[in-house]
Amino acid sequence: MTPIQAQLDLLKSDITAMWTLVISQLHKSLHSAKTFDKDFSREVIANEKRVNSMELNIDRNCENLFALFNPVAIDLRFVLATLKINNNLERIGDIAEGISKLIISEKHAFDPELLRVTHFIEMYEAAIDIVQDVLDAFDQENTKLARSIFIKDEMLDDINAAVNGILTDYIKEHPDKTDQALNVLSIIRKLERVGDQSKNIAEEIIFYLEAKVLKHN
Repeated sequence: MTPIQAQLDLLKSDITAMWTLVISQLHKSLHSAKTFDKDFSREVIANEKRVNSMELNIDRNCENLFALFNPVAIDLRFVLATLKINNNLERIGDIAEGISKLIISEKHAFDPELLRVTHFIEMYEAAIDIVQDVLDAFDQENTKLARSIFIKDEMLDDINAAVNGILTDYIKEHPDKTDQALNVLSIIRKLERVGDQSKNIAEEIIFYLEAKVLKHN
């Protein structure tokens, strides 16, 4: 194995570890929302420092690769893609932290009827699945799986688009739960952004493997 290949493998291992942590953050915040166990939300908030630290470390490693090895062709695309994926993963980590803070702010568990009519759990699980799918696409170097993200994200967009009307009706029937409904709306908006970040990652995977730029296309 050449020195540059060893460093590229290490970089891939590091970004995969960060990816796994971010997915775990989403799982824990979902569990907290479903069970109203705020300890899981507090753990997510505490772990955000690890996510940030990993992002900085990966950025430094990418810079060192540029400086020491001057990568070209697919190696160059891999490092460039990893830099952008790293940023998107950090943003997803921020989203998990933001959701956890909203859960902690709640005085009572989320109304099951509110979660049902907004498709909250369905959307949350779909968002986690999408982040896992882009990790699998990256790990397997599978551009077909990466492209499937664009269709899967449409479900998140549909739920997000419909939620305003649903919550308007819900608040009319449950005015005492207005604050909780607004928190659910905020979480759904954040989950929609998880889909957007995952699409960005999918585009970077396709760029890395096929040298095709999909952004703005």
